Amino acid sequence: MIEGLVKKIFEVSSKLKDLKLMSFCGTHEHTIASSGIREIIPRSIELIPGPGCPVCITPAGIIDEAIRLSLEGIEILTFGDAYRLPGFKWTKGGFPRSLMEAKELGGKVKVVYSPAEALHEGSGERVFLAIGFETTVPATVSLLERGKDRVKIISAHRLTPPVMVHTLEKHGKGKISGIIAPGHVSAIIGAKAWEFLPRDYGIPTVVSGFEPEDVLISILGLLRMIEAGRPELLNTYSRVVRAEGNKKALSSMEKWFEVRDASWRGLGMIPKSGLFLKEKWRNYDAEFQYGLRFEDSSEKNLPGCRCAEVVLGMSTPLECPLFMKGCTPERPYGPCMVSLEGTCYIWARNYGKRRRG
Repeated sequence: MIEGLVKKIFEVSSKLKDLKLMSFCGTHEHTIASSGIREIIPRSIELIPGPGCPVCITPAGIIDEAIRLSLEGIEILTFGDAYRLPGFKWTKGGFPRSLMEAKELGGKVKVVYSPAEALHEGSGERVFLAIGFETTVPATVSLLERGKDRVKIISAHRLTPPVMVHTLEKHGKGKISGIIAPGHVSAIIGAKAWEFLPRDYGIPTVVSGFEPEDVLISILGLLRMIEAGRPELLNTYSRVVRAEGNKKALSSMEKWFEVRDASWRGLGMIPKSGLFLKEKWRNYDAEFQYGLRFEDSSEKNLPGCRCAEVVLGMSTPLECPLFMKGCTPERPYGPCMVSLEGTCYIWARNYGKRRRG
């Protein structure tokens, strides 16, 4: 099947100019890199990783405040990726770099694999660091509904369509030829959430699954739309994604959260891109309960780090001077090397030997 798809991709692409196709999701980038898709499709097709790593874009200010709470004796519960995620205050000296370092200094930090674990972890004050796109919000809602305000949360949940708009505006009109939209996110928000891309921007869009065949089918679908000059929305992941999404999950999100402007690490403030607990749920809101102040360091990159450019697909990890030198999976420096969904981490595992210079 793969051989046949690649043959068709070559046939259609031979009639087209050079193209840039963006895959939003980190899992898609993992499939592309690990299965060698870049190596078997025409060189005229450039596959660009997009901003699909929620850990990578979590503001440093949130990490710094979580570190502070942990050192004050309030237990922070976090996923493993965020455990090593750097804040920003450490660059000024005298402050832990990450929650991992905070724990080494006596901070109360525990890595969990599910928000539900927060309900079974001791009896002291606990705060769950809720990081993720729309996909992980239902699990946070479940914690809130079952926790009876025993566990507070810091909401770092971010929304994907607004950052796609931001990304396209940064690239400029006509620079991105097609988009492979995220599958897991679309299972929650629905395929229709991406209708604005072909309608408002004239960009063919395919909601894709995650197997190599899925990605190749999506690439072929994009090429055919480009060839026909008819930008549309195509859902090739209909076995999981419905047009309207998961209505129950969307309803529960609306019950607990409101949409507000939100900060993204390295990208700045993006309008209507974050989920924050509604005022009536302040008993659950760590930001309110503990008077947290998230220093706006979102515009600041760590010295020498090019993660912001990588997240936007405007630079590749190979173009970063720190890649596989001062920044490796074993000793990550920037956020894109910390997370398993980060482009730098994925490229290090699959293209690391190609490090230039």
